[in-house]
Amino acid sequence: MTASPSDSTQVHVDDEPGVVHPETMEESAEHRPLYGGAFTALLPPNTRDVSDLREIPDNQEVFVHAHTDQSLIVELLEYQEGMSDPDAARYHFEDVAASNEAQGRAEVVSVEPLLLAQLSLSGCSSAWALTGHQLVSKFNEQAQNTVKIHMALFRIPQHATDLLVTFNDPVSHDPSSSSSVSVSSGVSSPWTLDDFHRLLCSFQLQDPGVFG
Repeated sequence: MTASPSDSTQVHVDDEPGVVHPETMEESAEHRPLYGGAFTALLPPNTRDVSDLREIPDNQEVFVHAHTDQSLIVELLEYQEGMSDPDAARYHFEDVAASNEAQGRAEVVSVEPLLLAQLSLSGCSSAWALTGHQLVSKFNEQAQNTVKIHMALFRIPQHATDLLVTFNDPVSHDPSSSSSVSVSSGVSSPWTLDDFHRLLCSFQLQDPGVFG
């Protein structure tokens, strides 16, 4: 069920990844089945499944915050052989930049290993966290918003799969962007980096048959 990187859609994320903190669970977070129950993960509060609104590629799970422009995307992608793990993370970041039409307006800030002992996902040979930012236009607008990108790359070579989890966190909005209206309304608390880390720690594989 893996897909080529060109099948990926835009994603975005905020702050330094690296160390995760599974001990700070939040009661309003919810364990959810992904890919028909092949995976489960602890999703943050105020999460909406985009597949309820529009069709999503089979290799993706896409969620948005109910009241902000934040989003979470899980993707099963083709394993990138012949490159180091940090380079593979950068490769996927650049692929997201291309999907966001942000080439030349994207920068990687850090790439750090994640401790496998803190993760629940079995079968991954290594895991890496990337932080960066991109200038992204919404709905083909001319205005460009600064989006902080947090990525976690779980490498699963035995299934020829790179599992990519991306947290898109808009941190600065052009006043002329339609996003500035929703941000100023402040209906509820946005997702935090801790929410993202809890998701990463809770990610579990339930059915290896998902890899085909």
